[in-house]
Amino acid sequence: MMSEERSLNFIEEIVEEDLKAGKYKTILTRFPPEPNGYLHIGHAKSICLNFGLGLKYGGKTNLRFDDTNPVTEETEYVDSIKEDLHWLGFDWANEFYASDYFDELYLLAVKLINKGLAYVDDSSAEEIAVLKGTPTEPGKDSPYKNRSIEENLRLFEEMKSGKYPDGEKVLRAKVDMSSTNMHMRDPLLYRIKHAHHHRTGDKWCIYPMYDFAHGQSDSIENITHSICTLEFVSHRELYDWFIEKLEIFPSKQYEFARLNMTYTVMSKRKLLQLVNEGYVQSWDDPRMPTISGLRRRGFTAESIRNFCDRIGVAKRDNLIDFSLLEFCVREDLNKTSKRVMAVLDPLKLIITNYPENQVEEFTSDYNIEGEDAGGTRQLPFSSELWIEKEDFMETPAKKWFRLAPGTMVRLKSAYIIKCDGFKKDTDGNVTEIHCSYIPESKSGNDTSGISVKGTIHWVSAQHAITAEVRLYDRLFKIEDPANDESDFKEHINPDSLQVINNAYIEPSLKTAGIGSRYQFIRKGYFCLDKDSTEDKLVFNRTVTLKDAWAKEVKKN
Repeated sequence: MMSEERSLNFIEEIVEEDLKAGKYKTILTRFPPEPNGYLHIGHAKSICLNFGLGLKYGGKTNLRFDDTNPVTEETEYVDSIKEDLHWLGFDWANEFYASDYFDELYLLAVKLINKGLAYVDDSSAEEIAVLKGTPTEPGKDSPYKNRSIEENLRLFEEMKSGKYPDGEKVLRAKVDMSSTNMHMRDPLLYRIKHAHHHRTGDKWCIYPMYDFAHGQSDSIENITHSICTLEFVSHRELYDWFIEKLEIFPSKQYEFARLNMTYTVMSKRKLLQLVNEGYVQSWDDPRMPTISGLRRRGFTAESIRNFCDRIGVAKRDNLIDFSLLEFCVREDLNKTSKRVMAVLDPLKLIITNYPENQVEEFTSDYNIEGEDAGGTRQLPFSSELWIEKEDFMETPAKKWFRLAPGTMVRLKSAYIIKCDGFKKDTDGNVTEIHCSYIPESKSGNDTSGISVKGTIHWVSAQHAITAEVRLYDRLFKIEDPANDESDFKEHINPDSLQVINNAYIEPSLKTAGIGSRYQFIRKGYFCLDKDSTEDKLVFNRTVTLKDAWAKEVKKN
């Protein structure tokens, strides 16, 4: 999955050094999503890194759901995560859940109590926050910090048995309230939550905090290289403290820069807001940066893996341009998609010298790049066609090679035609183009001797299928909405979705399957949406044909 031509990233260098030194015989990584939302393109980077390391170095990768908060977690999210991973092309060695380890984590917490390294605190969340101090001022000990081991064991057991309501007590580690690292100031280990868990049901009413469950789960699984994003740098000291005090397998954490991308947000909380408040239709809305949204829009797994490989693995946060992702999908679809004809802004064209009731069929190549034509299909042709409005100009500009009064163009895969006239409505809009065709100019058998510079696409009005076409664009108007001081929702692009209700497409698309990808000639790459029915096909624009990113690179 990873390119062999580029130099090693810093994590690959660490892995190679560890294997060379005999520190590990084989590596074991993990991808540990919280099942509280759908995966997004940022997760794809982590997925490609963790699974890519396993594949490259003959190791394995576990999928572990860090399901420690029953209030926000749902089986729907678990299912979607597994679907996304398989679609991206990865298989996991084992499927685990932090909830698998709840009994073991409870015993580890008891071990800390027995060592005098954890205590039950009756302080409220507000009191704990005040006592914690600030980054420039040390914290103060809780009045409950010096409870005896016996009392802490009893209280913790009572917490587990359901004696106390939510929020009445917590279990904290006894570390250092004067530490410069706020995470080391007696962090919470367990809180009371009388909530139904998606896997353990009502067995537990206390749940481990993420920081306690996450690192210990890595250790329980013997993860050799625990790879996290940069925001976990400050947590590493605490994870190492747990490993030392609990005397467990020393899983080692390494941090890399998370993926931030222009014109979108990556926070699951913000993405959930967009869904719940109706700014988008669902988690898989094609404007969302979720993997399911990108898949529905028509992005390929190959293009996303290629994108993750191109951006690399860095130690410093940066903002990746969304157009690079578009470049990757455009590059992939250019090689794999069938070229077909669709008219999105229709204008009627009548061929006045073509027999009115005659229907002809032309064989036309799909022109898939890298294949011999990529197969063919039949295109019905008649005297009345639909063409794009933009392919006609009443008063042609300089170097105009499409239709205008007196000019000639080739109809793709068909005949050369000449524009003889046009009709307008009372508002001055052109409603009809009248042309004559050159019978001797048939594509593949042209004996007319006429040479034209322009070729335009078309569909037969009699045979065209009416389709809905959804044109997607950036979800936000500004480059970095996540870091703007105002409410990120104020920057939503009102034109992020434009719907064409009556586009005309060639009849070969009648048999298209959901998720099928095509290049609409001269218009862009499109994908058949799951909203399609037998009576109405719906196509999503994946990306335009214009290669803006490559152009920008060349300019710079």
